[in-house]
Amino acid sequence: MRVSAAANATLLPGLSQPFVAADVGGTHVRIGLVQAGSPLQVLAYSKFRCADYASLADIVREFIASLPGGTPVRVAVIASAGYPLADGTVITANLPWRLSPAEIRDSLGLDAVHLVNDFEAVAHAVAHLGASEVLQLAGPARIAPGPILVLGPGTGLGAAVWIPTANDPVVLATEAGQAALAVGTELEMALLRQMLGQRSHVSVEHALSGPGLMNLYSALCALRGEAPVFARPGEITAAALDGSDALARQSLEVFCGLLGSTVGDMALLYGVQGVYLAGGILPHIREFLVRSDFVARFLNKGPMREALERVSVRLVEHGQLGVIGAASWYQGSGFSEK
Repeated sequence: MRVSAAANATLLPGLSQPFVAADVGGTHVRIGLVQAGSPLQVLAYSKFRCADYASLADIVREFIASLPGGTPVRVAVIASAGYPLADGTVITANLPWRLSPAEIRDSLGLDAVHLVNDFEAVAHAVAHLGASEVLQLAGPARIAPGPILVLGPGTGLGAAVWIPTANDPVVLATEAGQAALAVGTELEMALLRQMLGQRSHVSVEHALSGPGLMNLYSALCALRGEAPVFARPGEITAAALDGSDALARQSLEVFCGLLGSTVGDMALLYGVQGVYLAGGILPHIREFLVRSDFVARFLNKGPMREALERVSVRLVEHGQLGVIGAASWYQGSGFSEK
């Protein structure tokens, strides 16, 4: 990602000082001190476990305290999944604490705390990616002009659509992870029936996320009449990758197949020309994903197969993507001019 060179661009008012940009996930918070410019510079970067802190304000406070003495920080930009309410708080299913930008601002004495959807932020970051930071999974190496889908499974599943316009691009933030899960094989239908026994709505992220992999594994164990051996998604992934457990491997195979089918559905729904896959899980299973049914299921859309063969699908492998995206969104948002 081209973000470390010296910034030579004329900065907008309010962007001359470094600011904090945070990528808030259900498991980790990735946070950076960023200097605006073209390109952006990440001056400092840290990663925190959500479960170790009582609030996001505590994490931001500790990060700012770790910076060299005298570093002025007046603004924070937070990228997080969730739906913002009129009172400024955010509905989010995957964070261990309440998220309120106004409370963070007041607690830390900042001038402003801005909030952006996490995958909206990632969509703003893809323009900064270099070729070495993506793995081509399907379609042409060059993306045709048009909308781009950015999607990724982590603690939940996020998705956004980057849409070019005559002026600046527009990013559509979505709650695609909360849509109903669609299945396409007999096994997937049986797993869906099993999961519907515990809830009335099985969302996409109930299967396509870290907890979702756990749900698939638990449902598969129930179907096979076997007691679960693993209690965490990472344990399932490790056993699947080393081939030590057949049900773990089958669970990950189902995960990859469902992901391919879901990405294909979204590519058609949004009319995209390219797809970037991000999130915390996929880089860890990249070789498994390449060998899986992901691409076959992505293309398995009847007469629309030919259209999907023209869609470039890439896996993003950059840990600071959400931080860079939040900073890019803020730099282009106009907040700094107000």
